[in-house]
Amino acid sequence: MVKVRESEPLVDDGSVDLDLWVTRLQQEVELRAPERILQACQLALQASERDTHAGDALADQTLLTGLEMADILSQLKLDQQTLEAAILYRSVRRGLLSLESVAKQMGGEVARLIEGVLSMAAISQLQAPKQGLSQHNQQDNLRKMLVTMVDDVRVALIKIAERTCMLRQVKDASREKRLRVAREVFDIYAPLAHRLGIGQVKWELEDLAFRYLHDTEYKSIAKQLAEKRLDRDRYIHEVVETLETLLERQGILRYQVDGRAKHIYSIWRKMQRKRIDFSQVYDVRAVRILVPEIADCYTTLGVVHSRWHHVPNEFDDYIANPKKNGYQSLHTAVIGPENKVLEIQVRTFGMHEEAELGVCAHWRYKGMDTDAKSRGYEEKIAWLRQVLEWQEEVGDVGDFREGLASDVAPDRIYVFTPDGHVIDMPQIATPIDFAYRVHTEIGHRCRGAKVDGRIVPLTYLLKTGQQVEILTATKSAPSRDWINPNLGYVRTSRARSKIQAWFKLQAREQNLDEGKAIFDREFRRLDIDGVDLERLAGAVNYTSVEDMYAAIGAGDLRIGQVLHQAQQLFGEIDDQEQLDRLLTKPRRHQGKEPSDGITVLGVGNLKTAMANCCHPVPGDQIIGYITQGRGVTVHRQDCPNVLQLRSEEPRRIVDVEWGQKERTQYPVDIEIEAWDRSGLLRDVTHVLSSDRVNVTSVNTVTDKLDNIARMRITLEIEGLEALERIFSRIQQLPNVIDVKRLRQGHGQG
Repeated sequence: MVKVRESEPLVDDGSVDLDLWVTRLQQEVELRAPERILQACQLALQASERDTHAGDALADQTLLTGLEMADILSQLKLDQQTLEAAILYRSVRRGLLSLESVAKQMGGEVARLIEGVLSMAAISQLQAPKQGLSQHNQQDNLRKMLVTMVDDVRVALIKIAERTCMLRQVKDASREKRLRVAREVFDIYAPLAHRLGIGQVKWELEDLAFRYLHDTEYKSIAKQLAEKRLDRDRYIHEVVETLETLLERQGILRYQVDGRAKHIYSIWRKMQRKRIDFSQVYDVRAVRILVPEIADCYTTLGVVHSRWHHVPNEFDDYIANPKKNGYQSLHTAVIGPENKVLEIQVRTFGMHEEAELGVCAHWRYKGMDTDAKSRGYEEKIAWLRQVLEWQEEVGDVGDFREGLASDVAPDRIYVFTPDGHVIDMPQIATPIDFAYRVHTEIGHRCRGAKVDGRIVPLTYLLKTGQQVEILTATKSAPSRDWINPNLGYVRTSRARSKIQAWFKLQAREQNLDEGKAIFDREFRRLDIDGVDLERLAGAVNYTSVEDMYAAIGAGDLRIGQVLHQAQQLFGEIDDQEQLDRLLTKPRRHQGKEPSDGITVLGVGNLKTAMANCCHPVPGDQIIGYITQGRGVTVHRQDCPNVLQLRSEEPRRIVDVEWGQKERTQYPVDIEIEAWDRSGLLRDVTHVLSSDRVNVTSVNTVTDKLDNIARMRITLEIEGLEALERIFSRIQQLPNVIDVKRLRQGHGQG
C-alpha cells in the first residue's frame, strides 16, 4: 500500500493512481510511449515492496520521490527517458534495483543516466571540512568536480530534481540534516541551476535553503511580505490594467502582463548588498511583460517610459548584452502610480521560456541539425562543459554581480580525502601524487593506497569522484624507484620535486654511493663497458664523475639522461686514428647513411648488416668487418669474433659509427632470472607488448633444484634508453631476481 502526498492522485485504498498520474504527466510533456512510464513506476513499486528491511513509510517514499522528481522534470520539458530514469533512481540508489536490471527492462540509456546521477551522489556524502582546505576552496573544488562528472546535461538535471525533493522533505528531519542538505544545495546545486538558466527551479532551491540556513531572517521577510500582500496585489492589478490598455493602443495585440513575485532570498540579498531595510526594496512591486518579437520589446519599453518617469541608473539591456547563462530581457524601474517605484521586465515569449527552462528549453529540438534552435542547444551543452567557476547569484533577477568563468581543464580530476575534502589534481595523477598533494610527510611515508576502500597499486591512475586513502608507515622514506619515469609511480612535477628535495637533504656520501650503485647496476645489466666516465660526466654537465654519481643519487639526474648521452658519445673516435685505419686511399669522407642507420667512415656508401654473434645496438661501441660480397658486418668492439678477425685480417677492419636514422630496430638478447611461478612468462610478455617491443624468440629453462627460471629473449629495440626502460619495468614484476643483456658467444659474422 503506497501512501502519497496530497498532490498525487489517489484511489480509494490510498495508493497512487498511476494511470491518472501518467495522464496528468502527459499534460506537461509529450510522451511517445506512456506504457513505458507505467512500466518504470511498476518496477519501482515492486522494488519497494521487496524491501523487507524498510518500513512502509520508507518503501512508500522511494516511489513517491521518483514520481515527484518526474513531475519536476516534466515541467522542464525533459524527454521520456529522463523521466524514466528519475522514477527509478531512488530505487537503484537504495540498492533495491540493479543497474543491470534497469538496462535489461528499460534500456541502456536509462541505466546510463542513473549511473551518471549515482556518480554525482558522492558529493552528498561529504563531511564538512575539518582542516586544511578553506570552505571557499572546498566549494570551488566541489563545483569543478561536479562539472567534470557531467557528460550529459540530463544527468545534472535529474540530480537537481532529486536535491529539490530532498530539500522539500527535510523539513521534518533533524536540524543537523536540514542544515547539511541546505548548505549543499545552496553552495552547489542552486548555482548549477542558475548556470543552466533554470529560473523556476533555482528560485525554489535558494528560498528553501535560505529558510533553513537563516530561519530568523526568512520569517521576518515572509511576515512583512504577507502584511503588505493585499495592498501590493491591488496596486499590481491596477498597473497591469494600465499596461494592457497602453499596449493595445500601440498595436501590440499579442501580449501577457503579470505581476512578478519577488523571492525572499533575492530580497534579503538586495538588503545585504545595498545595506537597506525591507521598506527600501522597491522592486517588491514588479511586473513582467511578454511580447512576440524583439522589436516589440523596445516598443513596449518606450511605451512604459513615456507613461512613467524612468529611475536613473536602473535600466539594463540584457537583450543586446545577454548574461553568461543566456538570460535575455529588458529591466527598468519607473516611478509608477502613487509615486511608488515599480520594476518592469520586458522580454519575448521565447526569452521567457529560456529564462524559466534554460538548457531544457532546447531539449525538444535535439537531433534537428538544420534547426537554429538545435545549434543553440549544442552550444549550450558545450558551454556547460566549459564552466569552471560559477558566479554566485546576488538574488535579484535584474541586478547581480557576475562571477568569474573559465574553461574546464580537461586535464584535471577531483578526488576525495577520507575526511571529505576535494583535491584537484592532473588527470595523470597516481596515489603517490595524491599523497604529496595532501602533505609532504604523508608522501614520504606512503607505502600503499586504498581507492573507494580497495587496495590499489601505487601506479594506479586516479579518477574523478574516487575517495583515496593513503596507507603510511610510522618511519619511512621515499623510494628512488618513484622518480624513475619508466615505472609510472609519480606523474606530477610537484611530487617529483618533493621526492628529489628529500634525497638532496641526505648526506653527499650517501647520495654518491647510491648514485654509483644505480649507475653500475644499469650499465652492467645493459652490458656496457669501456666508457670514458670523465667525458660522460661532462656531457651531462657535471665537472667530475663523483658529482655525476651524487646527482644520480639525489634524483637531480636520471639514469636515462646518462644513457642518452652515453649513446651519443660511444661511436666517436679520434679523427687521426680513423685515418690510420682506412682500407682505401688516405682520405676521409662520410658515406651516405644507409638504410639501417650505420655510417661507414671513409669508404663511401657500403651495405651494412648487424652481426648475429653480438647484436650491437645504438650506444654500443662498434667496429666494421668487410665481408666478401655482403658489404660490412657491424660488431661490438668487444665481440670475441671481431677481436680474432682484427688479428687475422686487420685490413678488413673499418671504423663505423651510428647514424641518425629514426626508429631503426636492433635485435638484442636479454636474460631474465626469476623465482618460478605461474603466469611469469605472461607477465613478462605483457610488459613487452605494452611497450610495443617486438619479440623474435623466447627460451625458458627452469632449474627444478632451486626453482629458478631463466628466460632468454631476443628483442628488437631502438637503443639503450629503450632497453633501460624495459629492464626497469621487468625488474618490478613479482619474483624477478635480475634482468640483464647477454654477451653472445663466438662465431664469424
